[in-house]
Amino acid sequence: MKEENNNSYTEENIVSLEDLTHVRLRPGMYIGRLGDGSDSADGMYILMKEVIDNSIDEFTMGNGKQIIINIHDKNISIRDFGRGVPFGSLHQVVSKLHSGGKFDDRTFKKSVGLNGVGLKAVNALSSTFRIQSFRDGQTVAIDYEKGIKVSSDVAPVATKEKNGTLICFTPDESLFGPYGYDRGYIETMLRNYSYLNIGLSILFNGEEFKSKDGLLDLLNDVMEYEPLYPPIHFSGEDVEVVFTHGNNYGENIYSFVNGQNTILGGYHLSAYKEALAKTIKDFFKKDFNPLDVRQGIVGAISVRIQEPEFEGQTKVKLGSKCMYKGGPTLSKYVADFLQSNLDNYLHKHLDVSDIMLKKIQDSERERNVNSAMSKKTKARLKKASIHNKKLRDCRVHFGDNSQDAEKSTIFITEGDSASGSITKSRNANTQAVFSLMGKPCNCVKASKKTLYEDKNVELCMLQSALDIEESIDNLRYNYVVIATDADVDGMHIRLLLMTFFLKFYPEMVRQGHLYILQTPLFRVRDKKYNFYCYNSAEKESAMATIGKNAEITRFKGLGEISPDEFRGFIGENIKLENVRLSNEDKVSDIVDFYMGENTSVRLNFIRTNLRSDINNVEEAQ
Repeated sequence: MKEENNNSYTEENIVSLEDLTHVRLRPGMYIGRLGDGSDSADGMYILMKEVIDNSIDEFTMGNGKQIIINIHDKNISIRDFGRGVPFGSLHQVVSKLHSGGKFDDRTFKKSVGLNGVGLKAVNALSSTFRIQSFRDGQTVAIDYEKGIKVSSDVAPVATKEKNGTLICFTPDESLFGPYGYDRGYIETMLRNYSYLNIGLSILFNGEEFKSKDGLLDLLNDVMEYEPLYPPIHFSGEDVEVVFTHGNNYGENIYSFVNGQNTILGGYHLSAYKEALAKTIKDFFKKDFNPLDVRQGIVGAISVRIQEPEFEGQTKVKLGSKCMYKGGPTLSKYVADFLQSNLDNYLHKHLDVSDIMLKKIQDSERERNVNSAMSKKTKARLKKASIHNKKLRDCRVHFGDNSQDAEKSTIFITEGDSASGSITKSRNANTQAVFSLMGKPCNCVKASKKTLYEDKNVELCMLQSALDIEESIDNLRYNYVVIATDADVDGMHIRLLLMTFFLKFYPEMVRQGHLYILQTPLFRVRDKKYNFYCYNSAEKESAMATIGKNAEITRFKGLGEISPDEFRGFIGENIKLENVRLSNEDKVSDIVDFYMGENTSVRLNFIRTNLRSDINNVEEAQ
């Protein structure tokens, strides 16, 4: 059957379902969160993605090979060279919810934005917004402020510009509050777009992002250890996979759907992992544990499907109701693709299959040894009744069939004093507390085996409390929060815990589950006001507001904050700093630099970057 012309993109392709309503009142329903730009999930990056996704969809349909992105101050401009929005529908596609060309499969196939919300959310949540379309030597532009049209209707005018669309917007500071942009987040996002769209050139403030070999380029860029064998790379219709093994712990697999980085994975990632393990088991004719097959693996999968069902507007996890071309399940399609390609590859490259077999067998032996030691350790701890003293669990856990499962949190504290305050203040339904008795070991050179020794029993119990010994998929808490004092010892414990997670469970960090609890350093008050300040600048501002009668208290430890006060710091207004890793961050380099034996190099770094704050020093004394 002959397909209809993809380039037939007119007003007839625009379908309107309902009017734009309370996006500004309920932004979380449309972009997940607002934020200040300090987290990659913050709203301003989601708004950027919504616009870029439309341009990517144009490229995917064979229209335009370049996207130009510029940021000046807080204004973002994104110009593609696709077909350009039909002039008669220019207002509709940015102001009418659930309207757009992507409800028409003849016009857009395998696109990311399928619900007609994206551009409308960008318009509604921006203080200024402009859309300009270029089509066949003519152009039309419309301006908006906070979602309200402010320019008069204008007729098309002549232009020498190439076809395409230009979107300019400034996220509304009255909604977001003071915010900024993290160039690293943006560059990672654009680099991923280039990996998934071979031949597309993305210019960001003059810097070009372009990929020649797709996911193979991604793997070569993110690999932090020398691979045990050259990456295995297969590309077929609507699916691309790449992987290799290293001597690192855990697994690091990137997943994408229709060009969207699904950082929380979903159905396609599960299908890939299951198919990979099954194909390798069938090839070697051995009943390996899938965990051993995937131990140390670094890889990526990208699929393109029609009408993907994401869990939420932010599209970071693919739902389970996915078919491939209306026929086989996505899982079967991925499995068949891997089975045929990988089986052939391993038969032709026996040197690679030998290396792979040895790696899997080594992982199997280590897991069995660790499992035996873990059982002995748990039995010893249970007998000593230490387990119950260390973990004060909550009722709802990550992965439970509960509306509160996403809120599930565990606070890792130092000592009984801090844990006591949090335990009395917490929401026992969703917040758990794990108390350390001292400083954990430095894991920079440790193996999993050393965790089960007597001196490292706390880390053994911590991974048991999190239920991540065998797989990160079993993680019991969405938020793993390090809650230590803001002093030298507290900072050291924080680094030791971060080293533990980065060394053995980097995928947990990459998936955004690890956080640092921010608690106030000062309380400034009088009979009328009561301010909690997180730094010296906030303290000075509070003192200026109150005047000479200001009473200043410096909190030197979490245990000094009363349970009643603490309740305000771990409730709705909790301040968490996400411990993040980008694709380009090399875990081994980070851990070795901050916690390794390069004392002189680290000392020079501290001397070069240390900020002098005399006031803070005096106050600490």
